[in-house]
Amino acid sequence: MNDSLLNIGIIGTGSISRLHIEAYLAFPHRCRIAAFCDSAPEKADEYKRKYVLDTVAVYDSVEGLLAAVKKGDISLDLVSICTPPFRHAETAVACLKAGINILVEKPMAASLEECDAMLAAEKESGKVLASVAQNRFHDPIAILKKTLDSSLAGRVLHAQADSFWWRGFHYYDLWWRGKWETEGGGCTLNHAVHHIDMLIWMMGLPEKVTAVLTNAAHSNAEVEDLSVAVLQYPRGALAQITSSVIHHGEEQKLVFQCEKARVSAPWKVHAAAAGPNAFPLKEHNEALERELNGIAAAWKPLDYTAHTGQIEQLLTTLESGESPAITGRDGRNTIELVSAIYKAGASESAVKLPLEKDDPFYTVKGIMAAVPHFYEKSLSAKDLAGNITTGSRYQ
Repeated sequence: MNDSLLNIGIIGTGSISRLHIEAYLAFPHRCRIAAFCDSAPEKADEYKRKYVLDTVAVYDSVEGLLAAVKKGDISLDLVSICTPPFRHAETAVACLKAGINILVEKPMAASLEECDAMLAAEKESGKVLASVAQNRFHDPIAILKKTLDSSLAGRVLHAQADSFWWRGFHYYDLWWRGKWETEGGGCTLNHAVHHIDMLIWMMGLPEKVTAVLTNAAHSNAEVEDLSVAVLQYPRGALAQITSSVIHHGEEQKLVFQCEKARVSAPWKVHAAAAGPNAFPLKEHNEALERELNGIAAAWKPLDYTAHTGQIEQLLTTLESGESPAITGRDGRNTIELVSAIYKAGASESAVKLPLEKDDPFYTVKGIMAAVPHFYEKSLSAKDLAGNITTGSRYQ
């Protein structure tokens, strides 16, 4: 046995855990999966059989897993938390206090209070808390970030984040989905979390948010299936985020209209040139377009993408002592903007950032008391068959 390998645990063996399992298995000379944990251990056993992981120990509770760690029956260096969102915070805090590094699936938590508890546990333990935002590890997104950072296109004036997803009616039948208490929110928290993270990565947090929330097509869910938010930035810049699970085709994109050019993922460049009357000429600013396209052309493709890319970087973090590419602080920023969108939509008023600790939307209890219940959830399935999708690759 190679003692230099990092020992990995996976808590929650639902659909998303498959991506973590396959990512860790891509690096057999750097890590090994040592434990699965799920309240339905038969699901973990299915993964053991599927991936021929005969030596992996299976636990039916986090308490049981951490008791085994404390006794020395098993050693864990890193745990992926792939449970429903309402369990992220307590699980992460318990693991950090047990001296285990954490990678927590999106969304990081259901409230800022929970995020701050996780960050406090990270600081106290001296361990690493990383938050999943795997879309940053797609080449088109990395190219877009590099292009904006180059300032060739100028200052961003308007950003458009289309978090377009489609989920059939019975998506919310799964027992924990569609309830504020267990899912933490609807498409804004659980789907647009990807686009919100990318937007913050590229533009930072806004100063003010306005929003509208609705449930247009899923009468078996308390939560929203559609929201539109407008973000206000310094010097007049605006951004708009459409969060949806009703968009056929799932044509997700990020578009930045800058002072000198438009750039976007999927990749598209347009640099307008003004005529004497300030109307756009038929001829573009071809020199600038060539420069911008040159950034994309010179890009060296990432060795690993999506979850595998983020997990590879996190393994490097733990091996070398570097910082993770996506930290718990990044995860908190996303939750802050989501919380502001929910507050703006629920109150039908503009919301200033940052949200303070005495704000009702700082806590799960405050959010639960203020958000609308569009419908009452009436169906509760233990599991739903079939594969999941994880969104666009922005090609």
